[in-house]
Amino acid sequence: MAIISTAGLARTFRTRHGPVQAVRGIDLTVREGEILGFLGPNGAGKTTTLRMLTTLLPPTGGAATVAGCDLAKDPAGVRRACGYVAQSGGVDPQITVREELVTQGRLYRLPKAVAAERAGELARELDLTGLLDRRCGALSGGQRRRLDIAMALTHRPKVLFLDEPTTGLDPGSRAGLWELVRGLRDRYGTTVFLTTHYLDEADALADRLVIVDRGVVAAEGTPAALKLAYGGSADATLQDTFLAITGRGPAPADAAPVAV
Repeated sequence: MAIISTAGLARTFRTRHGPVQAVRGIDLTVREGEILGFLGPNGAGKTTTLRMLTTLLPPTGGAATVAGCDLAKDPAGVRRACGYVAQSGGVDPQITVREELVTQGRLYRLPKAVAAERAGELARELDLTGLLDRRCGALSGGQRRRLDIAMALTHRPKVLFLDEPTTGLDPGSRAGLWELVRGLRDRYGTTVFLTTHYLDEADALADRLVIVDRGVVAAEGTPAALKLAYGGSADATLQDTFLAITGRGPAPADAAPVAV
């Protein structure tokens, strides 16, 4: 069952030098309970697409639904259905983890007692219990990213959007975050929409990949299918496959778009 569906989703920015087509028509389907890796070079339109799907940026063309809610007609429904973790995060360094989580619950109109209870649940689920009374500014990078995700899960969203969640993290913290993402999918059926520049991360985490370039979908499929079609072998690296798809490297003469 599709939980995200787009048709011709587009965004043009108006500048003093003329229009800039950041996204020129994205067609994609994300299945419920899937971890989707959304990849592309810098400037390909990844973050713009993600910001449109989370209602932070209005499309200038096309249509989309998230969890059955129309992006244009029911943006409030979309926001209720999704959680979003931006590249830079958004915690207040001066308050404690507990205060941050309770405040987030209150922003979602939870009664104070319910918000406090939900903060405790999230702390247990994301291994933050021992940090509840620590100031957010004193957290390590990995701890801060877990808190960012906890905040995005306050309202139990059906879809979690993660925009480059492990940038700047050490290998141990990255591995811990990978396990957390898998656990959200396996335990709760959460659909995860992930953008990342770490191709090993996409290879390890994603059930399926959508690779965009110049504002359109260039290829999609499972990592194994894309490697075989574009890398020339099931043993090809995802890096070589990515370079072939985006035109930054050689592609097999008989390669064709894959949709799996």
